[in-house]
Amino acid sequence: MAATTVQLERKLGLLSAVAMIVGTMIGSGIFISPKGVLEASKSVGLTMIVWLGCGVIAMLSSLSYVELGTFTAKSGGEFTYILKGLPAVLAFLCSWCTALIIRPSAFAVSSLVFAEYVASPIFDSCGPPVVFVKCLAALAIIVITAINCYSVELTAGILVVFTVAKITALLIIIIGGFVMLGKGEFYDLPEGFTGSETSGSAIALAFYDGLWAYNGWNNLSNVIEELKNPNSYGLIEFLGLLPSYYQFPWPYQSLGQQTELVLHPRGYNGFDHDNTRRNIFTN
Repeated sequence: MAATTVQLERKLGLLSAVAMIVGTMIGSGIFISPKGVLEASKSVGLTMIVWLGCGVIAMLSSLSYVELGTFTAKSGGEFTYILKGLPAVLAFLCSWCTALIIRPSAFAVSSLVFAEYVASPIFDSCGPPVVFVKCLAALAIIVITAINCYSVELTAGILVVFTVAKITALLIIIIGGFVMLGKGEFYDLPEGFTGSETSGSAIALAFYDGLWAYNGWNNLSNVIEELKNPNSYGLIEFLGLLPSYYQFPWPYQSLGQQTELVLHPRGYNGFDHDNTRRNIFTN
């Protein structure tokens, strides 16, 4: 009797692969991390350097994964790569930590941020109840899991739609910021490196916050066997995303005071958007 093998169906095309990389990278981190980076670095100039440095780190890491993924051509991400060249016990420990600690915690944070921003417009300025936010986050996790289990094509389609929406939101913010710069209305940009943090631990914390925004660059390595063309891998898409990420913090520096942005409890996404719109669309 001939041996049978189980293989994943190759249903992810180029557009779906791009959406998986871009869509997972542009998540809760891009709207929250700039606050942490600015708070730790203490100046606009150092914030921009840290932000760009985080992008370079993620880009180099992505290059490494492109090489490993092309070499192995198998799904599984870090587990597959470690299993290929190191003792199996290390691959097991990596898989165990990823499945029980790393991925669930990251998913929980993203779901809570999603739930908070969805619920905030419904309630008054006091904010939504914590229990309501947690229940909404749990519901989001259940729905997303069910969709992934039901259909790869449906999941890919939803990824594309939400990716386009998130890129559109980023472009609006970036263009709005440059409009303000063109009008000469800004607060903290001229200060440059004034008051920059010199502590190594604080700068490390700034990088830690910044790298959270770039989290997701390695997700495609988990589904290589589902790609119609594994050789495409998505490196070009990531390189195209880097300039947009680097530009994102600039508009907020030109639209509001540094202190106000740092102290806001919900980060950059909680900034006074009504005031922002007035600044952009009025003379």
